Amino acid sequence: MTEYETLEYQDSKEIINSSILGFFIGLAVIVPGISGSAIAIIFKLYDKLLYAIGNILKKFKLCFIFLIPIAIGAVLGFGLGFFAIQKLLKVFPFAITVFFGGLMIGAFPAITDEIKEEKVTLTKSLLFLLGLGIPLIISIVSIFIQGGNQTFDDIQFYHYFLFLIIGYIIAITQIVPGLSATALLMAFGYFRPLLESVSISYISANPTILGIYISLIVGFLIGMISFSSFLTKVFEKNRKLAFFMIVGLSLGSILSMFFNPDIYETYQSWIHGNMSFGLDLGLGILLFIIGILLSASFLKYEKRQK
Repeated sequence: MTEYETLEYQDSKEIINSSILGFFIGLAVIVPGISGSAIAIIFKLYDKLLYAIGNILKKFKLCFIFLIPIAIGAVLGFGLGFFAIQKLLKVFPFAITVFFGGLMIGAFPAITDEIKEEKVTLTKSLLFLLGLGIPLIISIVSIFIQGGNQTFDDIQFYHYFLFLIIGYIIAITQIVPGLSATALLMAFGYFRPLLESVSISYISANPTILGIYISLIVGFLIGMISFSSFLTKVFEKNRKLAFFMIVGLSLGSILSMFFNPDIYETYQSWIHGNMSFGLDLGLGILLFIIGILLSASFLKYEKRQK
């Protein structure tokens, strides 16, 4: 039995760490720039988390008990993140987005540490470039081909299949270190529409949106279980090679935070004078630096604890 298959908690500190990890995972679903998997790497819980999710159907009791504190933390993190971000993004969209971009950059070394001693080859370079390009291509297509943010004004049957796939991809962002679910949704142009759709008045007027939520949840659950199992097997065969693509995906996700339909609308508002350029940019730069320092300090603190 490998080390990460030993899922039993040894003391209360491990339970607390798992709850904190769950909190960040919950935030990561709704808050731009937070990667629950990157936090799992910092806490040295990443492999255990992958194994527990991927084997929940095979070893239910063992995996379920390990995941309980994480699940509780995730519910709390999601609730706090949803209500806070829904309000803040309406007031300071650029500043809040770049703050979380700063958090991603500060935590980036936790991911690059996995390959810092590795020799760079052509294959590894190509995997890195492939990972880098995926989030950026999604952003470019969403802005210039799809036309920016999407709407739920006219939900068609194919949308349910689309969000089944998006739910699966969101699950991947929670499993692959450095990726952000919200950065991905922003790139697709669906982050703000989804955020604004979650209200009693909107659901009452547009009950078909419930089908979108169900598709997202089903796709997410399927993705979490199947992709966790898949990635565990990939890591067993060639962990370092896989991390070259993961590093590329992480960097591409960071860059897409500053170039996606949501933030592009802000840039357009600056150009047309509909938003205070100086105030938003100045506050954004300040929060960007704070975000980097916060996550970098957290990373150093956790390294000292090991």
